[in-house]
Parts: sequence; C-alpha cells; structure tokens
Amino acid sequence: MGCSSCSSGKDGQPKGCKNNGTCGTDGCNKLTVFDWLANMSLPSGVAPFHCVEVRFKNGRKSFFKNTENLSLSIGDIVATEASPGHDVGIVSLTGELVRIQMKKKKVDIDSDDVRKIYRKASQKDIDIWQKARDREKQIQVRSREIAIRLNLQMKISDIEFQGDESKCTFYYTAEERVDFRQLIKEFAQEFSTRIEMRQIGFRQEAARLGGIGSCGRELCCSTWLTDFRSVNTSAARYQQLSLNPQKLAGQCGKLKCCLNYELDAYIDALKEFPKTEVKLQTEKGTAVCQKIDIFKGYLWYAYEGEWMNWHKISADHANEIIEANKKNEKVLGLEEFASELLEDTKVDFENVVGQDSLTRFDQPKRSKRRRNKNRNRNKKKVTADTAAKKQNPQKTKENPSNTNTKNSNRKKNNQRNKKRKPQQRKNNDKS
Repeated sequence: MGCSSCSSGKDGQPKGCKNNGTCGTDGCNKLTVFDWLANMSLPSGVAPFHCVEVRFKNGRKSFFKNTENLSLSIGDIVATEASPGHDVGIVSLTGELVRIQMKKKKVDIDSDDVRKIYRKASQKDIDIWQKARDREKQIQVRSREIAIRLNLQMKISDIEFQGDESKCTFYYTAEERVDFRQLIKEFAQEFSTRIEMRQIGFRQEAARLGGIGSCGRELCCSTWLTDFRSVNTSAARYQQLSLNPQKLAGQCGKLKCCLNYELDAYIDALKEFPKTEVKLQTEKGTAVCQKIDIFKGYLWYAYEGEWMNWHKISADHANEIIEANKKNEKVLGLEEFASELLEDTKVDFENVVGQDSLTRFDQPKRSKRRRNKNRNRNKKKVTADTAAKKQNPQKTKENPSNTNTKNSNRKKNNQRNKKRKPQQRKNNDKS
C-alpha cells in the first residue's frame, strides 16, 4: 500500500514516488515532519518514547501508544484503536520528536484521546482499507446529489472511510446551521454504513484538499501550517497593500494567511514613522502626507492646493517638523529638507568581472531609420539599373575583348608561379 498522496495504482504500487509501498521519509505527504533526532542515540539507561504519530487521509494525524512494544518505523502501516472497530494508518513519526510534538500541541499522554496501536496491519487489513478508499469518490458524488435534492445549503468537500469500513465520515462546510437529520437517514440507507457528519471551516477545507497558491508553491495549510490565526484587513493596510479582495483572498475565499507572516516587522518599522494623519505646518502652507516608503524610510508630502508637487523627506526630518509644530514653531518649507535627499548619480560599486559589460557579445540593434534609408537606396539602385538596361541593352553585354585580356593575364601569372617553385627547392637543398 502506497502513500495517500501518490494515488496508488495496480498491485498496491504508488504511481508517484515508485517506492513499492514503503515510503521511508514520508516526504510525499501533507504536513510532513523531518525527524532531525533520528541519527542520535539515546543515553544509557533511558527507555525510548512509547508513543508514535500516525497519519491518516489528507493530513489527519493522531498520537497513539505503542503498548505492545512493536518495532515501528516511519512508513509502517498499523491498525489502531477506533470507536467502533479499528482504523488503519501510516506511521509518520517515532522517537523523541513525538514527545516534543505532543508537548507543543499540549496533548497529555495519559488522556483518553491517546489510544493504542493493536498491531501491524496484515494483508487482509490492507485489502479492506484499499477497497474502502476506492469507494470514496463514488460515494462523494452520490452524497452531493442527495444534498442538492434536499435543498441543503452545504458543501460536502471530503469523505473518509474508517480502516475496517465500519464508519464513513463526511466533511462539509456551511455558512449557517444545517438540519441534516433527513440527510443522515438517506445516507445510511444508500451506503449501508455508519455515518458521521463533521463540519469544518473554509481554511480546513483548503488544507484537506490542497492546491497551488498564487506564489507558485503548495498551500501552506496543506504542507506545514496548523495554527489558523485570524487575518484582518488591517494587516494589508500596515503593509501598504491595495485592498483588492481578488488579490488578497486565497483559495479558501478568506484572506491569505501569509499576510500575518511579515506583519510584526512592518509594525516595528512603522514605529519610527509619524502618523500619516498629522499635517506639517510650514510658512508656505500646510503639507499633507501622500505616500510612504517603509523600506527606505521616506515620506512624500504635498502642500494643500498644490497636489501635483510632492516633496520627499525622511522620517527623521518629518519627526523634527512635528516636534517644532508642537512648540508653535513653523519651518520655512519642505524644500530645505528635500534638497538634502538629492540622489547621487555616482556609481558606488565595482564590477568584479573586470569592468566588462555583460552584453558585450550582443549585437546592437539597428535603428529603424537606418534600415529604411538602406532600403530606399537599394530600391533606387535597382530602378536605375533596370532603366539603364532598357535604354542601352548593348552596353550591358560583356565585351569579348575584356574577357580575352583577363584570360591572358591569368596564363602569365600561372607561368611565373611555375618558374618560382623550382628555384625555391634548390635554395632549400643548399641550406
């Protein structure tokens, strides 16, 4: 049995990684964790940690106790405790790193949520599990048809069978409360199994289904992100982004989680900037902030009534003007501070490659004017030659006297070369 993300083909061999059913690194699945403690041996007298992490369909993971002291490694298929019956999953993490993960996720070892591992899955368990997984696509289509027929405002995004095929979990999203009592009855009659309905959020739906983001990489929620924090439009305002919902929204329809990644850095940088609502009082008039550059530390101000003329000043100069205005003092104008920020056109770096241009081998582009001039000249020459041929056709013919003189000159040159060759040979023999 191969990885769930590899979509196993015939004989249980996955199509993607071609590892014949044993993925030792668990690197081709969702929410993978690198075991950086795998090569480190335990101190003497310390027993190995008896809990392991087991992964199920679409990144669903749980911690289980290895009460039978089985020799488990990453990629082993095990049968775990479930209610009712048993479930089948793949071991994704073992050793001391499981202890760290449980501490990070605040999972108590002695709690009822941490269940037991029965055994390593036999071939019979794997066959039943694979048969149940093959039914999921067909049941998902049929369940959506039943939900549409009952006019329920919900979306069934994913279906997961238990390993022993005794229970089927339906994951759905809905904006409002849904009364699905009649839906469960029809599902039980249609699929003849135990039904469990589980509502998830839109972000969790995107994490389960996966996809490619606008950055060109896989979605963060389906690869490593597990903590779904709320994202507000203020995060986009702090980063000077345009409030365009089509660009700021992810595949889940909500604001992108990556808006929070650099938010703290932007907030720390903006502490040195004055508030954009504060106006600068000068003798030439009041200046209003039009734009800021957080990376370079510049602000652009314009006088009231002269909105087309912007003056660039630094954040320190703007703070100085504001402090002076608090003391009822006015500055002459923004031009004094803007003149200090004139850009120096001198190049302050050197080329390591011997000051050679990278485009020195490229052919220079010819201007269109020269091409047009050359074309016009060629056209004029062609027209002049054709006109001359029509007027004097005899002159254009080759003169036989000229051809005779050319042939005679060629014969003379050949005779001279023949005479020189033997003389050169004699001189070489003497030497």
